[in-house]
Amino acid sequence: MSLHKYINRVEQLDQLIRLESTGSPEECAKKLSISKRSLYSLIDELKKDFKCPIIYNRSRRSYIYTKKGRISNLIFEVKS
Repeated sequence: MSLHKYINRVEQLDQLIRLESTGSPEECAKKLSISKRSLYSLIDELKKDFKCPIIYNRSRRSYIYTKKGRISNLIFEVKS
């Protein structure tokens, strides 16, 4: 995958998470035009490599950040 495509997917996922509108993992993968397995890998990378505080909230049916913030220049910045 090209770097541009990867960055675009990360930015799309970040926006969906901030809006708390990812839907289920299946729905989120479909919104990003990737497989569910690829979605899990992407989220795992963001959590491990970029320290993004991402969890899946079942009651909201969305991935969410546990701290307010966003991914900027492929770095997660916590907002105060």
